[in-house]
Amino acid sequence: MTYKFDRLYRLGAWGAAACMVTICALVAFQVTFRLVDAFLVLIGMRRLGISITGMSEMASYLLVGATFLSLAYTFVHHAHIRVTLLLSRLHSTKRVWIEAWCLLVALALSLLLAYGLVELARESRDFNDVSSGFLSIPLWIPQTVLATGVGLLCLALVETLVMTLRIAIREPDRFRELTNMHDSDGDT
Repeated sequence: MTYKFDRLYRLGAWGAAACMVTICALVAFQVTFRLVDAFLVLIGMRRLGISITGMSEMASYLLVGATFLSLAYTFVHHAHIRVTLLLSRLHSTKRVWIEAWCLLVALALSLLLAYGLVELARESRDFNDVSSGFLSIPLWIPQTVLATGVGLLCLALVETLVMTLRIAIREPDRFRELTNMHDSDGDT
């Protein structure tokens, strides 16, 4: 299947990658500063005492951002774990309608989650909620990233559902052929 919004999903994946690279950089800097301090103590000098304040807090927000921003990209590239043991044994005509129903359920749950996250971010902004760690980060910032990631997933689910319904209505017997290349891409 070809996705019209693939560039948008890729943008989310790049955002997730940026979050992961930032986590790696923070950890590398923290480890480097500790090694320098250990070396200085070893040769009899005073520690520099440099550390990144709130690093674990920043890393946790970045990890959640990486997870949620990558949802749509991994979905459209069939990297989510799927159990298709029963589904793969069905005739194409039945399979396409069951796929559509599953996509509809996933979309409903994702929309519910997206709505809840948007409301949570709005409330956090309205009440000026901040994190309780060292940095006092306004909570609406990471919550907006979560809502964006789930929103991208909702868009990917809508796009996949529309394509699946087109196939279900126009040529349900070809559903297995049209999606067969994805069955070997890691679906279990």
